[in-house]
Amino acid sequence: MMRIYLTTPIYYVNAYPHLGHAYTTLIVDGIARFYRLKNWQVFFLTGTDEHGDKIQKTAKDKGLSPQALVDEISESFKRTWDYFGIGYSRFIRTTEETHKKTVQRVLQQLYEKGEIYQDEYEGLYCVGCERFLTTKELDEQGRCKDHQKTPELIKERNYFFNLEKYRSWLKDYIQKNDLIYPVFYKEEVLHMLEEELPPLCISRPKKRLEWGIELPFDKDYVTYVWFDALLNYLTGIGYPEDPNWEDWWKESHHFIAKDILKPHAVYWPIMLKALGLPVYKKLFVHGYWLVDRLKMSKSLGNIVDPVTLSKTYGKDQLRYFLFREMAFGYDAEFSFEAFITRINADLANDYGNLVYRTLNLTEKYFNSCVPPLNGLTEEDQAYLDMVKTALEDYHKLFSELQFHRALERLWEAIREGNVYIDRQAPWSLIKKGELDRAGTVLRVLLEVIKSFAIALSPVMPETSQILLENMSYERPLSWEEVFNFKGLKEGAAAKKGKPLFPRIEDKPKEEEKVVEEKKEETGFISIDEFRKIDLRVGKIVAAEKVPNADKLLRLEVLCPEKRQIVSGIAQYYQPEELIGKEVIIVANLKPSKIRGILSEGMLLAAKDEKGLCLVTPEKEMAPGAKVS
Repeated sequence: MMRIYLTTPIYYVNAYPHLGHAYTTLIVDGIARFYRLKNWQVFFLTGTDEHGDKIQKTAKDKGLSPQALVDEISESFKRTWDYFGIGYSRFIRTTEETHKKTVQRVLQQLYEKGEIYQDEYEGLYCVGCERFLTTKELDEQGRCKDHQKTPELIKERNYFFNLEKYRSWLKDYIQKNDLIYPVFYKEEVLHMLEEELPPLCISRPKKRLEWGIELPFDKDYVTYVWFDALLNYLTGIGYPEDPNWEDWWKESHHFIAKDILKPHAVYWPIMLKALGLPVYKKLFVHGYWLVDRLKMSKSLGNIVDPVTLSKTYGKDQLRYFLFREMAFGYDAEFSFEAFITRINADLANDYGNLVYRTLNLTEKYFNSCVPPLNGLTEEDQAYLDMVKTALEDYHKLFSELQFHRALERLWEAIREGNVYIDRQAPWSLIKKGELDRAGTVLRVLLEVIKSFAIALSPVMPETSQILLENMSYERPLSWEEVFNFKGLKEGAAAKKGKPLFPRIEDKPKEEEKVVEEKKEETGFISIDEFRKIDLRVGKIVAAEKVPNADKLLRLEVLCPEKRQIVSGIAQYYQPEELIGKEVIIVANLKPSKIRGILSEGMLLAAKDEKGLCLVTPEKEMAPGAKVS
């Protein structure tokens, strides 16, 4: 049986869980569910990182002991993951005795091998990063780029680990192996390795920091938090006592945000090499969730609480948005407008509408029972073939972590389902007395909805479970069942139930009117209003004329996900001259249907008496690059 070992970072307990933490954990949970659907053995590790300067300082500020603080916040992470139904195999804490023993064993082993030595060091120390920074890691004002604070100049005697000894090995290893995804983070790490690596300070004197794991060879020092934290990936699978740890480690896949790239891509492989252990199999790196174009963080005060959000709008709605909105590896902007648009357009209008119409008609005309298949027409088979291809593409893209593209591909089949039901019009067939034919149409739809529910169970597990129960689906969930279009039992109950994705109503028109009047009075918009406009570079990859519409073109645009945009530029541009052209698009415009075609954005253009010209970047840019 195939196996895979998946890890999130262990989250630092100086703050409560926010949307950024939730994204990583929900993504890994979705991947774990995906591989379990494929009947793989999955070990999924998450947990909390509980030592270091920030913990000691935060506990002191709150009048708590460090242990009391970490107990409280670690439990909040566990409660959050349990609330979302995260299927982790183990929740690890670095204050566990088993982990402390692992860390001290590794430290002693490296010390005896001569990998750790003592020296005096003077440098700029950032409490937020909990490490010494180089001048290149500071901004023009001499502040830490991540925490916007000036580091403290510290001179003290400590223990060090010689990273430079392994730099050429690591550089060669990364160049020759497919270790880091996406590839541009691989290039970033190789750039780090172009210059000499300073020694890594792996201790803190107890006179400055007591809250940490004591060095086994010097009782006056505790371990540097990163040297402690990274070893959780070994502790979590029972290193070195558990006989299965090596089998899991061979298939180890780490998932992190880009702010902790250096510890995972530089420190950690070198630590493993020095220990004589193989390097993990893959490192997957995602971008930030931004609010008003700033990274979400406690220090900036722009935290989004995932539990509060999901209690208002739904757990699966939040899961879907996170998978669909971020192109893995790139930054993504969170806004309530974009969140609600996704729920209404994708879930309520497309998926929810298809499900509700099908089950409602089954209830109304077939006594809430799964109707029989009475022979497929060419139209039926064509739709089933289209669904099968979409599901195959979804599987491939999902396994490549292109979640946004995988979901968009599946949504093409979902939208086509709404087209199919309109064309076949089972309500009209019933009026004509063609009950068998109407039953076959609804059975086709019920079968593909069953397949959609199984395929989407890694992303929306609660909704999928409800939907499958409503259709009396009793088989074990597996990826093979996704392609079984005869998986429902004829005559079984098929209940409509409550709408899966209630539409979220827009703001009252009176409020919209007030906003518009205020804008007209001032003639200006604020910077906050401007920031709501998500402008991106898009690359046109397909273009065609809209039938019976002289002014309209249907475009497919990468930004970086693929979107469909209907634009009134047919009088100025031929479809073929647009292929490969980079443009500027409004990415968070509310989707709308133009001539029955969904349009998910707008191209920017300038127009005068000479004609119309699309706004384009001065030089080639990556699709999805933000315009500000």
